[in-house]
Amino acid sequence: MNEFEQNVRDKRNDAIDSGVGFIVSFGFFATMFIIATVIHALGS
Repeated sequence: MNEFEQNVRDKRNDAIDSGVGFIVSFGFFATMFIIATVIHALGS
């Protein structure tokens, strides 16, 4: 058995963590896009 499989620190599902990371990064880029769109609309 693998050395890292014996003492696992947390038993959470990795799919949940990757989903949260995807949502956070998507939200960051969506916020940047919204801010840029507002600045572009105000400038025109």
